[in-house]
Amino acid sequence: MEPALDPWPPGTVTILSTVGADGEPHAIPISTARVAGPDRVLLALAPRCGSLARLRARPPVALSVMGAGVALTVYGSARILGEEVAGVAAVAIEVDSVRDHDQPTFEIESGVDWRWVDDSARERDEAVRAALDGLA
Repeated sequence: MEPALDPWPPGTVTILSTVGADGEPHAIPISTARVAGPDRVLLALAPRCGSLARLRARPPVALSVMGAGVALTVYGSARILGEEVAGVAAVAIEVDSVRDHDQPTFEIESGVDWRWVDDSARERDEAVRAALDGLA
C-alpha cells in the first residue's frame, strides 16, 4: 500500500517496534511521534534509549498508532537526524508502507489518556515537540 499519512493529535501515544541483534522484537511507547509529510514521521528518543542502538544496527521499524479516529501501523526505515535536539535524539522514519487497521465494525474513540505530572517534564516535552516541528 502507498504511504499516506494524515496527522494525528500531538501527544498521541504510539508504539515503536525495533529488532535487536538477537532477532528479538522490542516495543516501547513514544509520545513525541508526529507526521512530517505523506511518507515521513519524526520522533524523539532519549539518548540512553536502547532503541537508538537497535535502529542504528537495524533501521527497519514499525510504528503503531492507536488514537481517536486512527488505527494504523507505519513500516519504514529509521535514521537518526541528530544526537542532540532539545536534549534528545531526533529520528526520522521514511515510510515504506502504511497498514490501516480501521474496520467498519468498530471505532477507536480514544487513545491512551495521559498527562505530565511534573512541570519540568512537561516543559521539556514542549521543547522537544517544538524542535521536531522545526525539523518538519
